[in-house]
Amino acid sequence: MARLCTLASGSTGNSTYLTTTDGDILIDAGISAKGLMSAIEQVGDLSRLRAVAITHTHTDHIKGLKTFLKKVNVPLIASCATLETLTQGDLIPQSTKTICADNGVITLGNITIDFFATSHDATGSGGYVVTLPDGKRAAVCTDLGIVTDTVRQKLLGCNAVLIESNHDVEMLRRGPYPAELKLRILSDLGHLSNSACATELPALLKSGTSRIILGHISAENNTPLLARQSAAATLTQIGAKEGIDYILETAKPKTIGVTVF
Repeated sequence: MARLCTLASGSTGNSTYLTTTDGDILIDAGISAKGLMSAIEQVGDLSRLRAVAITHTHTDHIKGLKTFLKKVNVPLIASCATLETLTQGDLIPQSTKTICADNGVITLGNITIDFFATSHDATGSGGYVVTLPDGKRAAVCTDLGIVTDTVRQKLLGCNAVLIESNHDVEMLRRGPYPAELKLRILSDLGHLSNSACATELPALLKSGTSRIILGHISAENNTPLLARQSAAATLTQIGAKEGIDYILETAKPKTIGVTVF
């Protein structure tokens, strides 16, 4: 039995913990190291942690990274560009082993980690597909303005997918953000809207995805209810039934969520 646990999700911080029968993986460290360790203790065991994988270098994904790696000596996985930026910013302890995710599938015991590039305004931004010892796959895919064909192909067939459903377009347009920030979020290098996220879900469901977690939900330009309604409505249109054909969850900013798959 595996679990995909959202430790934090949103503009204030992002971190996901994946437990498997052959060890655990932490994806992103966007809250304090103390917060990370406390959250992990509630869902897993730090002694089983095999690696930390970072999606990109925005603060809400790396806030606690350096301090956490000083306390927990495990390898750091990221794209080569992300590793270079982190190194230049003195955000990786010298003792930490780094693994460039661009060089192909990474094998850690009976777990494999496959990086894919995403369209976002951070050099080297990406997501991950983790294949478990029993062959099941889980994906973490947030912070992207558009779903490219490459991203889509990586997500298809995953048993569990954490996918961004960041904003409601009308809420964002009418909201208090400056025009420049609104344009950034709406751009191909920004964040995925509820409608753009929902569009991808029928194909995921048909490919075998049965656990869907909506993540990085904006506190200012969205609500968990709107994100859920958008996703559920699209799946209902193809005749899918929640609780039978799929389980749909919304990740909370500071509340641990656990999805078993």
